[in-house]
Amino acid sequence: MNRFHFAFKVKDIQSTHEFYHEILNCTIGRQTEHWIDFDFFGHQLSAHISKNIPELDYCGKVDNIKVPIPHFGCIVKDHEFEFIKNALQSHNIEFIIPPQTRYAGTRGEQKTMFVLDFSNNPIEFKSFKNEREIFLLL
Repeated sequence: MNRFHFAFKVKDIQSTHEFYHEILNCTIGRQTEHWIDFDFFGHQLSAHISKNIPELDYCGKVDNIKVPIPHFGCIVKDHEFEFIKNALQSHNIEFIIPPQTRYAGTRGEQKTMFVLDFSNNPIEFKSFKNEREIFLLL
């Protein structure tokens, strides 16, 4: 299985640890006082402290919904999507795009939701009804 590695900016290690480890249940990898790695549903995230985190830009438009660009996220199984949704809700994390089904009843049907981590990084979680349709044209 191939895995991606994504390095991104965060405001501090403590709030990043809280969001990714305590709320999302991501296992911690290596860390220093300046960065921390997480197992993000089988992929490696490296969060690095920065004082220069860019403003959000909601320039993307998908299914008539404005989405923040750039964003990152993960495609997960349906039971993982429900676990993540419940974990976010139980910790009173506000959704910037609430959990919903996109393209219902058509090819590419998927559940999706967007949140901001505690450093204002937009994250999308998706779960496809049929994983074979992840890369198919709608």
